Amino acid sequence: MKLNTLDLFIIGLFFLLMLAIGVYAYFRNKNSEDYFVAGGNLPWWLSGISHHVSGYSGAVFVAYAALAYTHGISVYFWWAFTIGIGILVSAKKFPVLWMKLRKVFHIQSPLEFLKNRYNLFTQQLMAWSGVLLKLFDIGAKWASIAILLNVFTGISLPVGILVSGGISLLYITFGGLWAVVITDFAQFIVQLLAGVVMFIAVLMHLDGLSTLSSLWQDLPEGNSQVFNEPYTVGFALAFLFINFLSYNGGQWNLATRYISSPSEQQVVKAAKLSGWLYLFWPLILFFPMWAAPVLLPDLADPSQSYGELTLLLLPSGLVGLVIASLFANTMSMTSSDINTIAAVISRDILPNLSRKIHPNSLKTARSVTFVFTSMTILVALQYEYFGGVVGLIISWFGALVGPIAVPLLLGLIPTFRTCGPSAAISSVLAGLMAFILTKNVEIGSLAVQVSLPLMISFLTYVTVGLFSKRKIPEKVSNMFSQLNQN
Repeated sequence: MKLNTLDLFIIGLFFLLMLAIGVYAYFRNKNSEDYFVAGGNLPWWLSGISHHVSGYSGAVFVAYAALAYTHGISVYFWWAFTIGIGILVSAKKFPVLWMKLRKVFHIQSPLEFLKNRYNLFTQQLMAWSGVLLKLFDIGAKWASIAILLNVFTGISLPVGILVSGGISLLYITFGGLWAVVITDFAQFIVQLLAGVVMFIAVLMHLDGLSTLSSLWQDLPEGNSQVFNEPYTVGFALAFLFINFLSYNGGQWNLATRYISSPSEQQVVKAAKLSGWLYLFWPLILFFPMWAAPVLLPDLADPSQSYGELTLLLLPSGLVGLVIASLFANTMSMTSSDINTIAAVISRDILPNLSRKIHPNSLKTARSVTFVFTSMTILVALQYEYFGGVVGLIISWFGALVGPIAVPLLLGLIPTFRTCGPSAAISSVLAGLMAFILTKNVEIGSLAVQVSLPLMISFLTYVTVGLFSKRKIPEKVSNMFSQLNQN
Protein backbone atom coordinates (compact mmCIF):
# COMPACT_ATOMS: atom_id res chain seq x y z
CA MET A 1 0.00 0.00 0.00
CA LYS A 2 1.38 3.38 -0.99
CA LEU A 3 0.93 6.49 1.10
CA ASN A 4 -1.38 9.10 -0.37
CA THR A 5 -0.79 12.84 -0.64
CA LEU A 6 -2.28 13.65 2.78
CA ASP A 7 -0.03 11.15 4.55
CA LEU A 8 3.04 12.49 2.78
CA PHE A 9 2.01 16.06 3.62
CA ILE A 10 1.78 15.24 7.34
CA ILE A 11 5.18 13.51 7.32
CA GLY A 12 6.72 16.42 5.43
CA LEU A 13 5.16 18.91 7.86
CA PHE A 14 6.68 16.97 10.76
CA PHE A 15 10.15 17.12 9.23
CA LEU A 16 9.81 20.82 8.51
CA LEU A 17 8.84 21.38 12.16
CA MET A 18 11.96 19.54 13.33
CA LEU A 19 14.17 21.65 11.06
CA ALA A 20 12.43 24.87 12.14
CA ILE A 21 13.06 24.03 15.78
CA GLY A 22 16.72 23.40 14.94
CA VAL A 23 17.01 26.82 13.32
CA TYR A 24 15.24 28.47 16.28
CA ALA A 25 17.56 26.76 18.75
CA TYR A 26 20.59 27.79 16.69
CA PHE A 27 20.21 31.35 17.97
CA ARG A 28 20.00 30.23 21.63
CA ASN A 29 23.53 28.85 21.57
CA LYS A 30 26.24 31.33 22.46
CA ASN A 31 28.83 28.83 23.76
CA SER A 32 29.37 25.12 24.41
CA GLU A 33 27.50 25.28 27.74
CA ASP A 34 24.34 26.33 25.91
CA TYR A 35 24.97 23.75 23.18
CA PHE A 36 25.60 20.76 25.49
CA VAL A 37 23.67 21.46 28.74
CA ALA A 38 21.19 24.23 27.81
CA GLY A 39 23.04 26.64 30.09
CA GLY A 40 21.84 24.61 33.11
CA ASN A 41 18.33 26.07 32.73
CA LEU A 42 16.26 23.07 31.60
CA PRO A 43 12.78 23.19 33.26
CA TRP A 44 11.67 20.00 35.02
CA TRP A 45 8.72 19.20 32.74
CA LEU A 46 10.85 19.55 29.61
CA SER A 47 13.69 17.58 31.19
CA GLY A 48 11.35 14.79 32.34
CA ILE A 49 9.62 14.40 28.98
CA SER A 50 12.95 14.54 27.15
CA HIS A 51 14.43 11.94 29.53
CA HIS A 52 11.44 9.69 28.83
CA VAL A 53 11.27 9.93 25.04
CA SER A 54 15.07 9.76 24.77
CA GLY A 55 14.94 6.34 26.41
CA TYR A 56 13.41 4.49 23.47
CA SER A 57 13.20 4.78 19.73
CA GLY A 58 11.55 3.42 16.63
CA ALA A 59 13.30 0.16 17.49
CA VAL A 60 10.48 -0.36 19.98
CA PHE A 61 8.12 -0.65 17.00
CA VAL A 62 10.39 -3.15 15.25
CA ALA A 63 12.37 -5.27 17.71
CA TYR A 64 10.00 -5.01 20.67
CA ALA A 65 6.90 -5.18 18.44
CA ALA A 66 8.24 -8.53 17.22
CA LEU A 67 8.64 -9.72 20.81
CA ALA A 68 5.16 -8.46 21.69
CA TYR A 69 3.82 -10.51 18.76
CA THR A 70 5.69 -13.71 19.67
CA HIS A 71 5.90 -13.44 23.48
CA GLY A 72 3.09 -11.09 24.51
CA ILE A 73 2.96 -8.88 27.59
CA SER A 74 6.27 -10.09 29.04
CA VAL A 75 8.04 -7.34 27.07
CA TYR A 76 6.35 -4.68 29.25
CA PHE A 77 7.44 -6.28 32.50
CA TRP A 78 11.11 -6.81 31.67
CA TRP A 79 11.47 -3.56 29.73
CA ALA A 80 9.20 -0.59 30.64
CA PHE A 81 8.29 -1.71 34.17
CA THR A 82 11.90 -2.28 35.21
CA ILE A 83 12.89 1.13 33.78
CA GLY A 84 10.12 2.95 35.64
CA ILE A 85 10.95 1.29 38.95
CA GLY A 86 14.69 1.86 38.44
CA ILE A 87 14.15 5.60 37.92
CA LEU A 88 11.63 6.15 40.72
CA VAL A 89 13.56 4.39 43.49
CA SER A 90 16.60 6.60 42.91
CA ALA A 91 14.87 9.87 41.94
CA LYS A 92 16.34 11.69 44.94
CA LYS A 93 19.85 10.26 44.56
CA PHE A 94 21.55 10.04 41.16
CA PRO A 95 19.63 12.89 39.45
CA VAL A 96 20.64 15.21 42.29
CA LEU A 97 24.28 14.12 42.12
CA TRP A 98 24.42 14.79 38.37
CA MET A 99 22.92 18.25 38.83
CA LYS A 100 25.42 19.05 41.61
CA LEU A 101 28.35 17.96 39.44
CA ARG A 102 27.49 20.74 36.99
CA LYS A 103 26.94 23.35 39.68
CA VAL A 104 30.03 22.50 41.72
CA PHE A 105 32.49 21.34 39.07
CA HIS A 106 31.01 23.04 35.96
CA ILE A 107 30.87 19.85 33.90
CA GLN A 108 29.19 19.71 30.48
CA SER A 109 29.99 16.07 29.72
CA PRO A 110 28.98 13.16 32.01
CA LEU A 111 32.60 11.96 31.98
CA GLU A 112 34.38 15.18 32.92
CA PHE A 113 34.44 14.39 36.64
CA LEU A 114 36.16 11.03 36.02
CA LYS A 115 39.54 12.67 35.50
CA ASN A 116 39.53 13.84 39.14
CA ARG A 117 37.55 10.90 40.52
CA TYR A 118 39.95 8.34 39.01
CA ASN A 119 42.61 9.56 36.56
CA LEU A 120 43.04 10.58 32.93
CA PHE A 121 43.59 7.05 31.61
CA THR A 122 40.39 5.78 33.22
CA GLN A 123 38.43 8.68 31.77
CA GLN A 124 39.83 8.06 28.29
CA LEU A 125 39.20 4.31 28.43
CA MET A 126 35.56 4.85 29.33
CA ALA A 127 35.14 7.68 26.84
CA TRP A 128 36.49 5.71 23.90
CA SER A 129 34.57 2.56 24.90
CA GLY A 130 31.32 4.50 25.26
CA VAL A 131 31.73 6.29 21.94
CA LEU A 132 32.29 2.94 20.21
CA LEU A 133 29.22 1.46 21.92
CA LYS A 134 27.03 4.35 20.77
CA LEU A 135 28.21 4.02 17.19
CA PHE A 136 26.53 0.62 17.09
CA ASP A 137 23.57 1.56 19.28
CA ILE A 138 22.59 4.61 17.23
CA GLY A 139 23.23 2.73 14.01
CA ALA A 140 20.61 0.19 15.10
CA LYS A 141 18.08 2.98 15.58
CA TRP A 142 18.55 4.28 12.04
CA ALA A 143 18.18 0.72 10.73
CA SER A 144 14.95 0.15 12.68
CA ILE A 145 13.21 3.20 11.27
CA ALA A 146 14.33 2.22 7.77
CA ILE A 147 12.54 -1.13 8.19
CA LEU A 148 9.32 0.70 9.04
CA LEU A 149 9.74 3.03 6.08
CA ASN A 150 10.15 -0.01 3.86
CA VAL A 151 6.80 -1.38 5.07
CA PHE A 152 4.95 1.86 4.37
CA THR A 153 6.62 3.14 1.22
CA GLY A 154 8.64 0.29 -0.24
CA ILE A 155 11.82 2.37 -0.33
CA SER A 156 15.03 0.43 0.25
CA LEU A 157 16.65 0.17 3.67
CA PRO A 158 19.75 2.20 2.69
CA VAL A 159 17.57 5.08 1.44
CA GLY A 160 15.46 4.93 4.62
CA ILE A 161 18.59 5.12 6.76
CA LEU A 162 19.88 8.11 4.79
CA VAL A 163 16.54 9.93 5.08
CA SER A 164 16.07 9.48 8.83
CA GLY A 165 19.73 10.09 9.62
CA GLY A 166 20.06 13.05 7.28
CA ILE A 167 17.13 15.02 8.73
CA SER A 168 18.41 14.49 12.27
CA LEU A 169 21.94 15.41 11.21
CA LEU A 170 20.77 18.90 10.26
CA TYR A 171 18.76 19.93 13.30
CA ILE A 172 21.12 18.38 15.87
CA THR A 173 24.11 20.18 14.35
CA PHE A 174 22.19 23.46 14.20
CA GLY A 175 20.64 23.60 17.64
CA GLY A 176 22.46 21.45 20.19
CA LEU A 177 20.63 20.38 23.35
CA TRP A 178 17.96 23.09 23.11
CA ALA A 179 16.99 21.74 19.68
CA VAL A 180 17.00 18.19 21.06
CA VAL A 181 14.75 18.84 24.07
CA ILE A 182 12.30 21.11 22.23
CA THR A 183 11.95 18.58 19.42
CA ASP A 184 11.61 15.87 22.09
CA PHE A 185 8.57 17.71 23.44
CA ALA A 186 7.06 18.12 19.96
CA GLN A 187 7.81 14.49 19.20
CA PHE A 188 6.19 13.36 22.46
CA ILE A 189 2.97 15.15 21.50
CA VAL A 190 3.03 13.46 18.09
CA GLN A 191 3.76 10.10 19.74
CA LEU A 192 0.92 10.64 22.23
CA LEU A 193 -1.61 11.42 19.52
CA ALA A 194 -0.51 8.52 17.32
CA GLY A 195 -0.44 6.05 20.23
CA VAL A 196 -3.96 6.96 21.36
CA VAL A 197 -5.24 6.78 17.77
CA MET A 198 -3.82 3.26 17.34
CA PHE A 199 -5.16 2.17 20.73
CA ILE A 200 -8.69 3.34 19.89
CA ALA A 201 -8.48 1.85 16.37
CA VAL A 202 -7.69 -1.60 17.78
CA LEU A 203 -10.59 -1.40 20.26
CA MET A 204 -13.02 -0.35 17.49
CA HIS A 205 -11.80 -3.09 15.14
CA LEU A 206 -12.31 -5.79 17.80
CA ASP A 207 -14.95 -5.72 20.57
CA GLY A 208 -14.78 -2.14 21.84
CA LEU A 209 -13.93 -1.58 25.50
CA SER A 210 -14.58 -5.22 26.32
CA THR A 211 -11.42 -6.02 24.31
CA LEU A 212 -9.40 -4.79 27.29
CA SER A 213 -10.45 -7.93 29.19
CA SER A 214 -11.37 -10.38 26.41
CA LEU A 215 -8.23 -10.05 24.27
CA TRP A 216 -5.93 -12.08 26.51
CA GLN A 217 -7.79 -15.38 26.13
CA ASP A 218 -7.62 -15.08 22.34
CA LEU A 219 -3.85 -14.69 22.22
CA PRO A 220 -1.43 -17.56 21.55
CA GLU A 221 -0.49 -19.67 24.54
CA GLY A 222 2.00 -17.85 26.76
CA ASN A 223 1.39 -14.36 25.33
CA SER A 224 -0.69 -13.32 28.34
CA GLN A 225 1.92 -14.50 30.85
CA VAL A 226 4.05 -12.01 32.74
CA PHE A 227 7.13 -14.14 32.12
CA ASN A 228 7.41 -16.12 28.90
CA GLU A 229 10.53 -18.14 28.00
CA PRO A 230 13.23 -17.05 27.43
CA TYR A 231 12.11 -13.78 29.08
CA THR A 232 11.98 -15.27 32.56
CA VAL A 233 12.08 -13.80 36.07
CA GLY A 234 15.87 -14.02 35.90
CA PHE A 235 15.92 -12.09 32.63
CA ALA A 236 13.66 -9.40 34.12
CA LEU A 237 15.91 -9.07 37.19
CA ALA A 238 18.95 -8.82 34.95
CA PHE A 239 17.31 -6.03 32.97
CA LEU A 240 16.22 -4.32 36.19
CA PHE A 241 19.87 -4.03 37.18
CA ILE A 242 20.91 -2.99 33.68
CA ASN A 243 18.12 -0.41 33.44
CA PHE A 244 18.78 0.93 36.94
CA LEU A 245 22.32 1.79 35.89
CA SER A 246 21.39 2.81 32.37
CA TYR A 247 18.49 5.19 33.06
CA ASN A 248 20.11 6.85 36.07
CA GLY A 249 23.05 8.02 33.98
CA GLY A 250 24.72 4.93 32.56
CA GLN A 251 23.24 6.12 29.28
CA TRP A 252 25.10 9.40 29.09
CA ASN A 253 22.37 11.26 27.23
CA LEU A 254 19.99 10.61 30.13
CA ALA A 255 22.55 11.88 32.62
CA THR A 256 22.69 15.07 30.55
CA ARG A 257 19.00 15.77 31.27
CA TYR A 258 19.81 15.77 34.97
CA ILE A 259 23.06 17.69 34.54
CA SER A 260 21.16 20.45 32.71
CA SER A 261 18.58 20.95 35.48
CA PRO A 262 18.74 24.19 37.50
CA SER A 263 17.99 22.89 41.03
CA GLU A 264 17.57 19.82 43.22
CA GLN A 265 13.79 20.25 43.40
CA GLN A 266 13.46 20.47 39.62
CA VAL A 267 15.71 17.51 38.86
CA VAL A 268 13.79 15.24 41.27
CA LYS A 269 10.48 16.25 39.66
CA ALA A 270 11.96 15.56 36.22
CA ALA A 271 13.06 12.05 37.23
CA LYS A 272 9.67 11.22 38.76
CA LEU A 273 7.83 12.43 35.66
CA SER A 274 9.94 10.20 33.43
CA GLY A 275 9.56 7.21 35.76
CA TRP A 276 5.77 7.42 35.96
CA LEU A 277 5.52 7.82 32.19
CA TYR A 278 7.45 4.56 31.79
CA LEU A 279 5.06 2.74 34.10
CA PHE A 280 1.82 3.86 32.45
CA TRP A 281 2.27 5.10 28.86
CA PRO A 282 3.66 1.80 27.43
CA LEU A 283 0.46 0.02 28.52
CA ILE A 284 -1.40 2.05 25.87
CA LEU A 285 1.47 2.14 23.41
CA PHE A 286 2.00 -1.64 23.41
CA PHE A 287 -1.65 -2.68 23.37
CA PRO A 288 -1.90 -2.77 19.54
CA MET A 289 1.29 -4.85 19.44
CA TRP A 290 -0.16 -7.35 21.91
CA ALA A 291 -3.35 -7.55 19.83
CA ALA A 292 -1.41 -8.10 16.58
CA PRO A 293 -1.55 -11.97 16.66
CA VAL A 294 -5.36 -11.72 16.66
CA LEU A 295 -5.53 -9.06 13.95
CA LEU A 296 -2.66 -10.40 11.84
CA PRO A 297 -2.43 -14.18 12.43
CA ASP A 298 0.49 -16.12 10.94
CA LEU A 299 2.46 -13.00 10.06
CA ALA A 300 5.66 -14.06 8.31
CA ASP A 301 7.82 -11.28 9.77
CA PRO A 302 6.72 -10.18 13.28
CA SER A 303 9.09 -7.18 13.16
CA GLN A 304 6.70 -5.63 10.61
CA SER A 305 3.60 -6.14 12.78
CA TYR A 306 3.17 -2.51 13.89
CA GLY A 307 3.56 -1.19 10.36
CA GLU A 308 1.09 -3.73 8.99
CA LEU A 309 -1.39 -2.88 11.77
CA THR A 310 -1.21 0.78 10.87
CA LEU A 311 -2.00 0.08 7.23
CA LEU A 312 -4.82 -2.27 8.21
CA LEU A 313 -6.60 -0.10 10.78
CA LEU A 314 -6.07 3.57 9.96
CA PRO A 315 -7.45 5.84 7.22
CA SER A 316 -5.38 8.21 5.12
CA GLY A 317 -3.85 11.05 7.09
CA LEU A 318 -3.72 9.10 10.33
CA VAL A 319 -1.26 6.69 8.73
CA GLY A 320 1.00 9.69 8.14
CA LEU A 321 0.59 10.72 11.78
CA VAL A 322 1.71 7.28 13.01
CA ILE A 323 4.68 7.23 10.65
CA ALA A 324 5.66 10.68 11.91
CA SER A 325 5.47 9.35 15.47
CA LEU A 326 7.78 6.46 14.56
CA PHE A 327 10.29 8.94 13.21
CA ALA A 328 9.79 10.98 16.37
CA ASN A 329 10.71 8.07 18.63
CA THR A 330 13.90 7.31 16.76
CA MET A 331 14.95 10.91 16.35
CA SER A 332 14.40 11.66 20.05
CA MET A 333 16.78 8.96 21.21
CA THR A 334 19.40 9.29 18.52
CA SER A 335 19.62 13.09 18.63
CA SER A 336 19.88 12.97 22.40
CA ASP A 337 22.67 10.39 22.23
CA ILE A 338 24.55 12.26 19.53
CA ASN A 339 24.50 15.57 21.42
CA THR A 340 25.96 13.94 24.54
CA ILE A 341 28.55 11.89 22.65
CA ALA A 342 29.64 15.08 20.89
CA ALA A 343 30.16 16.62 24.34
CA VAL A 344 32.32 13.67 25.41
CA ILE A 345 34.41 13.83 22.25
CA SER A 346 34.73 17.64 22.34
CA ARG A 347 35.52 18.00 26.04
CA ASP A 348 37.04 14.69 27.15
CA ILE A 349 38.79 13.21 24.12
CA LEU A 350 39.94 15.84 21.63
CA PRO A 351 41.58 18.28 24.11
CA ASN A 352 43.79 15.40 25.27
CA LEU A 353 44.81 14.66 21.70
CA SER A 354 45.66 18.24 20.77
CA ARG A 355 46.11 21.37 22.86
CA LYS A 356 44.95 23.44 19.90
CA ILE A 357 41.37 22.22 20.41
CA HIS A 358 39.43 24.39 22.84
CA PRO A 359 36.75 22.41 24.76
CA ASN A 360 34.43 25.44 25.00
CA SER A 361 34.43 26.11 21.25
CA LEU A 362 30.96 26.16 19.68
CA LYS A 363 32.53 25.54 16.27
CA THR A 364 34.22 22.39 17.56
CA ALA A 365 30.95 21.23 19.12
CA ARG A 366 29.06 21.54 15.86
CA SER A 367 31.84 19.95 13.77
CA VAL A 368 32.09 16.93 16.07
CA THR A 369 28.31 16.52 16.05
CA PHE A 370 28.24 16.47 12.25
CA VAL A 371 31.09 13.96 11.89
CA PHE A 372 29.86 11.55 14.57
CA THR A 373 26.31 11.54 13.19
CA SER A 374 27.66 10.72 9.75
CA MET A 375 29.61 7.78 11.20
CA THR A 376 26.50 6.33 12.87
CA ILE A 377 24.71 6.42 9.51
CA LEU A 378 27.58 4.46 7.95
CA VAL A 379 27.31 1.84 10.70
CA ALA A 380 23.56 1.62 10.16
CA LEU A 381 24.11 0.74 6.51
CA GLN A 382 25.93 -2.40 7.74
CA TYR A 383 23.46 -3.33 10.50
CA GLU A 384 22.78 -6.91 9.32
CA TYR A 385 26.45 -7.71 9.76
CA PHE A 386 26.10 -7.05 13.49
CA GLY A 387 23.15 -9.36 14.07
CA GLY A 388 20.19 -7.31 12.90
CA VAL A 389 18.14 -4.86 14.93
CA VAL A 390 17.15 -7.23 17.73
CA GLY A 391 20.74 -8.41 18.06
CA LEU A 392 22.06 -4.87 18.33
CA ILE A 393 19.42 -3.54 20.69
CA ILE A 394 19.14 -6.39 23.19
CA SER A 395 22.44 -8.23 23.01
CA TRP A 396 25.07 -5.60 22.23
CA PHE A 397 23.55 -2.71 24.16
CA GLY A 398 22.36 -4.75 27.15
CA ALA A 399 25.70 -6.51 27.46
CA LEU A 400 27.97 -3.49 27.00
CA VAL A 401 26.19 -0.78 28.97
CA GLY A 402 27.07 -2.36 32.33
CA PRO A 403 30.88 -2.30 32.11
CA ILE A 404 30.74 1.39 31.21
CA ALA A 405 28.05 2.36 33.72
CA VAL A 406 29.37 0.58 36.83
CA PRO A 407 32.43 2.75 37.56
CA LEU A 408 30.59 5.85 36.34
CA LEU A 409 27.63 5.63 38.74
CA LEU A 410 29.22 3.80 41.67
CA GLY A 411 32.03 6.33 41.51
CA LEU A 412 29.51 8.93 42.75
CA ILE A 413 28.62 6.93 45.89
CA PRO A 414 30.72 7.57 49.06
CA THR A 415 30.48 3.86 49.99
CA PHE A 416 32.80 3.13 47.08
CA ARG A 417 35.29 5.94 47.73
CA THR A 418 38.14 3.41 48.05
CA CYS A 419 37.47 2.20 44.49
CA GLY A 420 40.18 3.94 42.50
CA PRO A 421 41.55 3.74 38.95
CA SER A 422 42.54 0.08 39.24
CA ALA A 423 39.00 -0.89 40.27
CA ALA A 424 37.44 1.16 37.47
CA ILE A 425 39.79 -0.05 34.73
CA SER A 426 39.66 -3.69 35.75
CA SER A 427 35.88 -3.43 35.99
CA VAL A 428 35.53 -2.16 32.43
CA LEU A 429 38.02 -4.66 31.00
CA ALA A 430 36.54 -7.62 32.90
CA GLY A 431 33.06 -6.70 31.68
CA LEU A 432 34.21 -6.38 28.09
CA MET A 433 36.00 -9.75 28.29
CA ALA A 434 32.82 -11.31 29.65
CA PHE A 435 30.93 -9.80 26.72
CA ILE A 436 33.38 -11.34 24.24
CA LEU A 437 32.89 -14.67 26.03
CA THR A 438 29.11 -14.47 25.64
CA LYS A 439 29.50 -13.84 21.90
CA ASN A 440 31.82 -16.82 21.35
CA VAL A 441 30.58 -19.45 23.80
CA GLU A 442 27.07 -20.87 23.62
CA ILE A 443 25.16 -19.94 26.78
CA GLY A 444 21.74 -21.54 27.16
CA SER A 445 20.18 -18.86 29.36
CA LEU A 446 19.43 -15.50 27.73
CA ALA A 447 19.38 -13.91 31.20
CA VAL A 448 22.93 -15.08 31.87
CA GLN A 449 24.08 -14.04 28.41
CA VAL A 450 22.79 -10.49 28.83
CA SER A 451 23.66 -9.96 32.49
CA LEU A 452 27.04 -11.71 32.73
CA PRO A 453 29.16 -8.74 31.56
CA LEU A 454 27.40 -6.41 34.01
CA MET A 455 27.68 -8.80 36.94
CA ILE A 456 31.36 -9.49 36.25
CA SER A 457 31.99 -5.75 35.96
CA PHE A 458 30.14 -5.01 39.21
CA LEU A 459 31.84 -7.78 41.21
CA THR A 460 35.26 -6.79 39.89
CA TYR A 461 34.75 -3.13 40.80
CA VAL A 462 33.56 -3.93 44.32
CA THR A 463 36.17 -6.60 45.00
CA VAL A 464 39.19 -4.67 43.72
CA GLY A 465 38.04 -1.40 45.28
CA LEU A 466 36.76 -2.34 48.70
CA PHE A 467 39.61 -4.71 49.47
CA SER A 468 42.36 -2.38 48.31
CA LYS A 469 44.51 -0.50 50.82
CA ARG A 470 44.62 2.56 48.59
CA LYS A 471 44.80 5.88 50.34
CA ILE A 472 41.93 8.07 49.21
CA PRO A 473 43.31 11.15 47.40
CA GLU A 474 42.39 14.51 48.89
CA LYS A 475 40.71 15.63 45.65
CA VAL A 476 38.40 12.60 45.81
CA SER A 477 37.51 13.26 49.45
CA ASN A 478 36.79 16.89 48.61
CA MET A 479 34.57 15.83 45.72
CA PHE A 480 32.41 13.67 47.95
CA SER A 481 32.24 16.38 50.61
CA GLN A 482 31.03 18.96 48.09
CA LEU A 483 28.52 16.65 46.44
CA ASN A 484 26.95 15.61 49.74
CA GLN A 485 26.50 19.11 51.11
CA ASN A 486 22.85 20.19 51.37
